[in-house]
Amino acid sequence: MACSRAEALSLFRSLLRVASTFKDYNIRSYARRRTIDGFRENQTLSDPSSISAAFSDGKAQLVVATRQALVYDIYAPTTKSVMETLGV
Repeated sequence: MACSRAEALSLFRSLLRVASTFKDYNIRSYARRRTIDGFRENQTLSDPSSISAAFSDGKAQLVVATRQALVYDIYAPTTKSVMETLGV
């Protein structure tokens, strides 16, 4: 079963939301960039089985990212990145 456009957008927003919870600028921007790049890479898929596989992979990545955000929150560094101090 292929996912609908609404489900894909919901997954996209959820991944971006989780990415924004990382306290470290570098990890936060990497997760955001990886999410955007992954969706751009898969936007041309037309085969229902490959769409379903990509959607399942995205959901698995959401679970992993959520878990990493929680664990990283415990061990996050207390100093800010130079990029954060510059207000970028």
